[in-house]
Amino acid sequence: MGKAMIINKSKEIVKLPAPRFDGNIPVETALSKRRSVRSYAAEALTLAEVSQLLWSAQGITDSRGFRTAPSAGALYPLELYIVAGMVRGIPAGIYKYRPHTHELSKILDGDLRAQLCGAALNQSSVKQAPLVFVFCAVHERITGKYGNRSIQYVYMEVGHASQNVCLQAVSLDLWTLTIGAFYDDRVKTVINAMADEHPLYIMTIGRLKSE
Repeated sequence: MGKAMIINKSKEIVKLPAPRFDGNIPVETALSKRRSVRSYAAEALTLAEVSQLLWSAQGITDSRGFRTAPSAGALYPLELYIVAGMVRGIPAGIYKYRPHTHELSKILDGDLRAQLCGAALNQSSVKQAPLVFVFCAVHERITGKYGNRSIQYVYMEVGHASQNVCLQAVSLDLWTLTIGAFYDDRVKTVINAMADEHPLYIMTIGRLKSE
């Protein structure tokens, strides 16, 4: 699944392994197996797995900049953060995905899953999962063209992206939970989001916990 990651310490950039464009599980199988899972094994994910999940959410698939998830007017209002607790190859921390270069930019050091859990109404999955995605939106990227209708388009887009992640996770033998209940301002503070970025969706990701 590509070369090992490289961390550029001067800019705190993590170069991700190249994503794969084929897999062993048909999309129909992934659809039939997808389930919401709230308990995860205390086992780290690999950076290659994280790379594949990020690409499925917002990866570039065309020389014109088109992505894996459709976007109204190709304006791409979504921003994707990861809260890494247990990922082999990178320290725990908050990172932001850069689709055009397929890399991560470190935002904050440290395992902040417990703080994010508190911001998400103490849903234990957020603290337990080795990896958490936080989707945000910059509404101004789309409101200029679509006005009030743009908010609906943003919600549609995050739904497209999150479903991609759900299906990609199944193909990697991983499991997910989509979470919409949280305190927006507190989530924004935990991940140190930009002023114009508004949290929309949290996704927990990990391996299935054995009975």
